[in-house]
Amino acid sequence: MKFKDYYSALGVERSASAAEIKQAYRKLAHKYHPDVSKDPAGEEKFKDIAEAYATLKDREKRAAYDQLGSHREGENVEPPQSWQQGFAAGGATFGDVDMADILAAFAASRHGGAGARMRPARGEDYEVNAPITLEQIYEGGETDVRLSMPEYDEHGTLHRVPRTYRVQLPKGAEDGQRLRLAGKGGQGHDGGKHGDLYVVMKVIPHPLYRVSGKDLYIDLPLAPWEAVLGATVLVPTLGGKVELSVPAGTAANRQFRLAKRGLPSAGGEHGNLYAVVRIEVPPAATARERELFEQLAAESRFNPRQHLI
Repeated sequence: MKFKDYYSALGVERSASAAEIKQAYRKLAHKYHPDVSKDPAGEEKFKDIAEAYATLKDREKRAAYDQLGSHREGENVEPPQSWQQGFAAGGATFGDVDMADILAAFAASRHGGAGARMRPARGEDYEVNAPITLEQIYEGGETDVRLSMPEYDEHGTLHRVPRTYRVQLPKGAEDGQRLRLAGKGGQGHDGGKHGDLYVVMKVIPHPLYRVSGKDLYIDLPLAPWEAVLGATVLVPTLGGKVELSVPAGTAANRQFRLAKRGLPSAGGEHGNLYAVVRIEVPPAATARERELFEQLAAESRFNPRQHLI
């Protein structure tokens, strides 16, 4: 049979722990998942990674695989005598047998002799990213998650099957938070339960707000005369527009705190919204505006560089 280097497929050492193998698999499975990978060979790599993990995560399959020793990828190898006793009794040969199949059958034979059925195996857990907006975090709601799940048909052929799930977004959700959809993951085998699907929420950058924990920051543009004379302006918040009284003599970069106008927490408390003042000047002054600014320049005694003299 042809040798397959499962350790190399996952990028781990032969001495890797079960936790290291699982971590490597999850990283590579996400990288080469058909819904994510742009690699033309991504689906084939995904299948190789899944096959390698299916063997190395199982203690008995891994022990049997390790008996083969280390060989070049694709090299013809002869299984040890114990495999022939446990799997191929009766003089059967291994020449055209796939290594993954023989490993599975050998492990099964340890629990009932040659030809025994495989024990029920739980399906794999999968993760999918779900983009969410600050508005959805603020209000809660629902979103659709669409993905293609790798599934085997009755002939053992791998297919990608489109799936759509309606997900309830909890109010106060956080970036990176995982929602578990029980039984919506990979297929179980031989009567085993399906795995779970984990929806990982990824917050979309907002055109107005910057996020810091549960607090939000928004730039508040003011005209020079609004900053000098004071003004009442409208500030957009996730809960609607609110009036803000800007006092006379407001300087650039001053922050106004709008209490409890930030993002909610899971417990129902809200962060704050901070409006950061930015002084904006007319991009192209009219003749009358220039005249007024020239008059102001002539009459004003204000010197913003006084401390530099």
